[in-house]
Amino acid sequence: MSQAEILVSGATGRTGGAAIDELLKMGKRVRAYVRTDDERAAALRERGVEIALGDFTDIDDIRAAMEGIRSAYFLYPLAPGIIDGTAYFAQAAKEAGVAAIVNMSQISARRESRSHLAQDHWISERVFDWSGVPTTHLRPTFFTDWLVYPHFVKEIRASKKIEFPFDNGRHAPISADDQGRVIAHILANPAGHEGKIYNLHGPVEMNHTEIAAAMSEVLGVEIQYAPTSIEAFKLKMEQQYKFPPSLVQHLVEVAQNYREGIFAGVNDVVEKVTGTPALSVQAFMEKYRDVYA
Repeated sequence: MSQAEILVSGATGRTGGAAIDELLKMGKRVRAYVRTDDERAAALRERGVEIALGDFTDIDDIRAAMEGIRSAYFLYPLAPGIIDGTAYFAQAAKEAGVAAIVNMSQISARRESRSHLAQDHWISERVFDWSGVPTTHLRPTFFTDWLVYPHFVKEIRASKKIEFPFDNGRHAPISADDQGRVIAHILANPAGHEGKIYNLHGPVEMNHTEIAAAMSEVLGVEIQYAPTSIEAFKLKMEQQYKFPPSLVQHLVEVAQNYREGIFAGVNDVVEKVTGTPALSVQAFMEKYRDVYA
């Protein structure tokens, strides 16, 4: 196989995996940057994807993965360390002559954010901008995929309730599949996207009562939204989910941001970039209804 021109980090995750799916459909040569050479990496290799091993703590690993690459996708988990990882990624890209980066940020990324991780994402954006490597920043609202995460599915199936601390706040849920398509199209054709910040929204703004109704419509089971307090949500994350403190702090502040309208809005960026509209909640649930079977 000829050498890859596009590097995708987070290749075994939702947005990275969806981006690879779309890039392969487009006939692009792809290299995946993964931490371990496991069965997921083997599955990618079987599809013709090159594999590069490493993480974001070793600039030499990143630099080796960048060899021959024209455009690269940066995805850092919701955890401390993103600023160092960004600096390594940007420097390696600059050394390798990479022409374009797509950076996965978040809609709550702001200098004044009370979430440490969201503020770090904002600083990460600025580091890429300072690097001089043309970068497109993506800021998605809440993922539709939350509705099919295993622990939420288990709870919703048992209680027939969505329990979040969002009051009557609104957002337009967007799927990781749609984000992956946006990522792929910008990586494949970055011209005109350099230096842009794109908020990514789904097609319809909804509150969680409306989201529950959309789920009920597809699944044929009545599901209700049962709003909870931010404090109760915090205790659940700490005691039941065992989330790390940095993630708990982030999600507590995100819940308040959501109530304040930071996640609200709707646009057609997905359709403009990819030529295909974003999935509605109903269409998404139809696609993944088997998880509730």
